Amino acid sequence: MLQTPSGGAGRGAAAADRLMSIGTVLNVLRDEFPEVTISKIRFLEAEGLIEPQRTPSGYRKFSAHDVERLGHVLRMQRDHYLPLKVIREHLEAMERGEAVQLPALGRQRDGDAVPESPEAPTAARIGREELLAAAGVGEEELGEWESYGLVTPLEDGVYGAEAATVASLIAELGRFGIEPRHLRVMKAAADREAGLVDQVVAPLRRHRNPQTRAHAEDRTKELAGLTVKLHAALVQTALGVRLP
Repeated sequence: MLQTPSGGAGRGAAAADRLMSIGTVLNVLRDEFPEVTISKIRFLEAEGLIEPQRTPSGYRKFSAHDVERLGHVLRMQRDHYLPLKVIREHLEAMERGEAVQLPALGRQRDGDAVPESPEAPTAARIGREELLAAAGVGEEELGEWESYGLVTPLEDGVYGAEAATVASLIAELGRFGIEPRHLRVMKAAADREAGLVDQVVAPLRRHRNPQTRAHAEDRTKELAGLTVKLHAALVQTALGVRLP
């Protein structure tokens, strides 16, 4: 039986008998998670943590199981500060019937719960040779991209994993006659958009509450996804086309 976030069955039990709209789901969750938003729910769907049904016209319809799963995700973020990848693995293990133990929480002096000695994730890195191979280009081309700031090595001379995607797209555009110097305007626009997202998230990163700081990364990803979608929609509108 679907429980409301406050622990009772009332509104949730009635909702369990039917598929719910995203607005109804939002109302069910907000008792326990007042900061949850529709964009947050959509973000968790995009990350593969829930899979609501779709009507023929494309509207999302959530089952009681979807709402319970959402509650688990939000609770693990709030109470255990887990990244989405770990949450996904935890839920998959639960659905396989495996016994899964959440990480223990320690206490800070101010009484805020924090994970005990979490191991910080290491971002993926690729070497220069790997980047050249992934993009199918030579040193001269890569050097030109770097001169325009389109691809930037890290301090230790390696590149972030996204550099391979960027390099491949630059190479693909080059086949249409679009040169790296033409892409400076896109790089400048991306920097401005990133700056806007960072401006919104910065207060969360500086917050004294570790729970709030732990949510900063997810909020950054959520805003980044929305920004990318808006940018794509604006480009499509300007060109009068619709991508598949």
